[in-house]
Amino acid sequence: MKQTLFIVGARGAGKTTIGKLLSEALSYKFIDTDESIQAISEMTIADLVQQHGWEYFRKLESQTLKTVSQGECIISTGGGIVLSSENRRYMHQNGIVIYLQTSAEVLSKRLSLNPENSQRPSLTGKSIIEEIKEILVEREPLYQECADFTVDANLATEDIVSCVKSYILNQQSKLI
Repeated sequence: MKQTLFIVGARGAGKTTIGKLLSEALSYKFIDTDESIQAISEMTIADLVQQHGWEYFRKLESQTLKTVSQGECIISTGGGIVLSSENRRYMHQNGIVIYLQTSAEVLSKRLSLNPENSQRPSLTGKSIIEEIKEILVEREPLYQECADFTVDANLATEDIVSCVKSYILNQQSKLI
Protein backbone atom coordinates (compact mmCIF):
# COMPACT_ATOMS: atom_id res chain seq x y z
CA MET A 1 0.00 0.00 0.00
CA LYS A 2 1.52 3.28 -1.09
CA GLN A 3 1.14 6.50 0.86
CA THR A 4 1.93 10.15 0.43
CA LEU A 5 5.39 11.00 1.75
CA PHE A 6 6.17 14.53 2.86
CA ILE A 7 9.82 15.54 3.13
CA VAL A 8 10.49 18.42 5.51
CA GLY A 9 13.63 20.21 6.60
CA ALA A 10 15.47 23.48 6.25
CA ARG A 11 16.37 24.84 2.84
CA GLY A 12 19.54 23.12 1.71
CA ALA A 13 18.79 19.90 3.63
CA GLY A 14 18.41 17.96 0.37
CA LYS A 15 14.64 17.59 0.23
CA THR A 16 14.38 17.87 -3.56
CA THR A 17 17.43 15.71 -4.27
CA ILE A 18 16.32 12.98 -1.87
CA GLY A 19 12.69 13.26 -2.98
CA LYS A 20 13.55 12.71 -6.63
CA LEU A 21 15.77 9.72 -5.85
CA LEU A 22 13.15 8.22 -3.51
CA SER A 23 10.44 8.67 -6.13
CA GLU A 24 12.52 6.59 -8.55
CA ALA A 25 13.38 3.97 -5.91
CA LEU A 26 9.77 3.58 -4.76
CA SER A 27 8.02 4.30 -8.11
CA TYR A 28 6.15 7.29 -6.69
CA LYS A 29 5.30 10.56 -8.39
CA PHE A 30 7.56 13.45 -7.23
CA ILE A 31 6.28 16.95 -6.48
CA ASP A 32 8.17 19.96 -5.15
CA THR A 33 5.86 22.53 -3.51
CA ASP A 34 8.22 25.44 -4.27
CA GLU A 35 8.37 24.45 -7.95
CA SER A 36 4.57 24.10 -8.02
CA ILE A 37 4.13 27.56 -6.49
CA GLN A 38 6.50 29.08 -9.04
CA ALA A 39 4.66 27.36 -11.90
CA ILE A 40 1.24 28.51 -10.64
CA SER A 41 2.33 32.10 -9.98
CA GLU A 42 4.71 32.31 -12.95
CA MET A 43 7.16 34.04 -10.59
CA THR A 44 10.20 33.06 -8.58
CA ILE A 45 9.59 32.77 -4.86
CA ALA A 46 11.83 35.81 -4.32
CA ASP A 47 9.68 37.89 -6.70
CA LEU A 48 6.47 36.54 -5.22
CA VAL A 49 7.54 37.47 -1.69
CA GLN A 50 8.84 40.86 -2.82
CA GLN A 51 5.57 41.74 -4.57
CA HIS A 52 3.04 40.16 -2.20
CA GLY A 53 4.82 39.51 1.11
CA TRP A 54 5.52 36.44 3.22
CA GLU A 55 1.95 36.10 4.51
CA TYR A 56 0.60 35.78 0.97
CA PHE A 57 3.32 33.27 0.11
CA ARG A 58 2.57 31.15 3.20
CA LYS A 59 -1.15 31.03 2.30
CA LEU A 60 -0.30 29.98 -1.25
CA GLU A 61 2.11 27.38 0.15
CA SER A 62 -0.64 25.87 2.35
CA GLN A 63 -3.10 25.76 -0.57
CA THR A 64 -0.48 24.15 -2.79
CA LEU A 65 0.34 21.51 -0.16
CA LYS A 66 -3.27 20.34 -0.12
CA THR A 67 -3.67 20.53 -3.88
CA VAL A 68 -0.60 18.47 -4.76
CA SER A 69 -0.90 15.82 -2.05
CA GLN A 70 -3.63 13.83 -3.67
CA GLY A 71 -2.65 10.23 -4.23
CA GLU A 72 0.59 8.34 -4.07
CA CYS A 73 3.46 10.79 -4.25
CA ILE A 74 6.56 12.15 -2.59
CA ILE A 75 6.32 15.84 -1.79
CA SER A 76 9.35 17.98 -1.15
CA THR A 77 8.10 20.90 0.93
CA GLY A 78 9.43 24.39 1.41
CA GLY A 79 11.54 24.82 4.55
CA GLY A 80 8.95 27.04 6.23
CA ILE A 81 5.90 24.90 5.57
CA VAL A 82 6.03 23.71 9.19
CA LEU A 83 5.42 27.23 10.50
CA SER A 84 1.69 26.62 10.06
CA SER A 85 0.18 24.27 12.65
CA GLU A 86 -2.48 23.46 10.05
CA ASN A 87 0.23 22.29 7.61
CA ARG A 88 1.95 20.19 10.28
CA ARG A 89 -1.34 18.56 11.21
CA TYR A 90 -2.33 18.04 7.57
CA MET A 91 0.94 16.31 6.67
CA HIS A 92 0.90 14.12 9.77
CA GLN A 93 -2.71 13.04 9.14
CA ASN A 94 -2.33 12.50 5.39
CA GLY A 95 0.93 10.65 4.99
CA ILE A 96 4.34 9.90 6.40
CA VAL A 97 6.55 12.86 7.26
CA ILE A 98 10.29 12.43 6.75
CA TYR A 99 12.53 15.04 8.38
CA LEU A 100 15.98 15.60 6.86
CA GLN A 101 17.94 16.96 9.82
CA THR A 102 21.32 18.65 9.58
CA SER A 103 23.36 21.46 11.15
CA ALA A 104 23.40 25.16 10.35
CA GLU A 105 27.03 24.85 9.25
CA VAL A 106 26.24 22.14 6.69
CA LEU A 107 23.20 24.04 5.44
CA SER A 108 25.24 27.23 5.09
CA LYS A 109 27.91 25.42 3.08
CA ARG A 110 25.34 23.79 0.79
CA LEU A 111 23.44 27.02 0.21
CA SER A 112 26.60 28.96 -0.61
CA LEU A 113 27.36 26.36 -3.31
CA ASN A 114 23.81 26.44 -4.70
CA PRO A 115 23.41 28.65 -7.79
CA GLU A 116 19.71 29.05 -6.98
CA ASN A 117 20.56 30.68 -3.66
CA SER A 118 19.97 34.13 -5.15
CA GLN A 119 16.42 33.04 -5.98
CA ARG A 120 15.68 32.34 -2.32
CA PRO A 121 14.77 35.45 -0.39
CA SER A 122 16.46 36.15 2.92
CA LEU A 123 14.06 35.91 5.82
CA THR A 124 16.03 38.20 8.11
CA GLY A 125 18.53 40.15 6.00
CA LYS A 126 21.39 38.57 7.99
CA SER A 127 24.29 36.45 6.73
CA ILE A 128 23.41 32.91 5.63
CA ILE A 129 24.91 31.23 8.71
CA GLU A 130 23.30 33.68 11.17
CA GLU A 131 19.94 33.36 9.46
CA ILE A 132 20.08 29.55 9.34
CA LYS A 133 21.00 29.28 13.02
CA GLU A 134 18.05 31.48 14.01
CA ILE A 135 15.66 29.64 11.72
CA LEU A 136 16.73 26.23 13.04
CA VAL A 137 16.17 27.34 16.63
CA GLU A 138 12.62 28.34 15.68
CA ARG A 139 11.80 25.43 13.36
CA GLU A 140 13.61 22.41 14.83
CA PRO A 141 10.79 21.71 17.34
CA LEU A 142 8.23 22.07 14.54
CA TYR A 143 10.07 19.64 12.25
CA GLN A 144 10.32 17.19 15.15
CA GLU A 145 6.65 17.63 16.04
CA CYS A 146 5.36 16.51 12.66
CA ALA A 147 8.08 14.00 11.74
CA ASP A 148 7.30 10.31 11.67
CA PHE A 149 10.93 9.56 10.83
CA THR A 150 14.06 11.70 11.19
CA VAL A 151 17.11 11.08 9.01
CA ASP A 152 20.62 12.46 9.38
CA ALA A 153 20.93 14.55 6.21
CA ASN A 154 24.73 14.55 6.61
CA LEU A 155 24.82 10.95 5.39
CA ALA A 156 25.67 10.16 1.79
CA THR A 157 22.69 10.66 -0.52
CA GLU A 158 22.40 6.96 -1.34
CA ASP A 159 22.46 6.10 2.39
CA ILE A 160 19.65 8.56 3.11
CA VAL A 161 17.56 7.12 0.28
CA SER A 162 18.24 3.57 1.47
CA CYS A 163 17.37 4.45 5.08
CA VAL A 164 14.10 6.16 4.15
CA LYS A 165 13.16 3.44 1.66
CA SER A 166 13.67 0.77 4.34
CA TYR A 167 11.55 2.75 6.78
CA ILE A 168 8.74 3.21 4.24
CA LEU A 169 8.71 -0.42 3.18
CA ASN A 170 8.67 -1.48 6.84
CA GLN A 171 5.71 0.86 7.52
CA GLN A 172 3.86 -0.47 4.49
CA SER A 173 4.38 -4.09 5.58
CA LYS A 174 2.76 -3.23 8.94
CA LEU A 175 -0.36 -2.02 7.09
CA ILE A 176 -0.84 -5.25 5.18
